[in-house]
Amino acid sequence: MHPDALTMHPDALTMHPDTLALHPNALTMYPDALALHPNALTMHPDTLALQGIAKFNSLRINEMLYLARYKTIRLG
Repeated sequence: MHPDALTMHPDALTMHPDTLALHPNALTMYPDALALHPNALTMHPDTLALQGIAKFNSLRINEMLYLARYKTIRLG
């Protein structure tokens, strides 16, 4: 390996003064940025039903996994 292969140029870590400068509008927020649509939090009945079915299925799967693990521990 060449002796200068791992030497670093003196200016290698210098940063341009404007590197961390923010654009004047970088932190401005539009007036409607946090406004919610009137229907944003309403759910369709079908959505609630599907969520309930998914939750029930996940509980059943967890129960089956628990029982399978318990049986393998007891039989093993």
